[in-house]
Amino acid sequence: MTTQQPETPRTWTVAEAKAKLSEILRLAEEEGPQRIGLRKSFVVVPEREWQVRTHDLEWRRRVPEEMPMGRWLVENMPRGVNLELPDRRDPPREIPFSDWEEE
Repeated sequence: MTTQQPETPRTWTVAEAKAKLSEILRLAEEEGPQRIGLRKSFVVVPEREWQVRTHDLEWRRRVPEEMPMGRWLVENMPRGVNLELPDRRDPPREIPFSDWEEE
């Protein structure tokens, strides 16, 4: 029993891409991303796919799964903003249940 490997996507030369742009756009829509260029490579994808992929990347940049939340907060806190933190003792605050006694 043999399994078929997925076909390797074709890489279009820049000259072919210039001559067959409408075909490349159609294939990107029907078959998926199309690669153009041999030395310097570019990829043509439908806009809706681009929006989905870049939105996902933006989200990953904001909160990578492998980074602890505390580290992310420290690394991404606003810079150049001086926050005044109030003294916790001034004014004295009431401590809830301080007069509660266990039975």
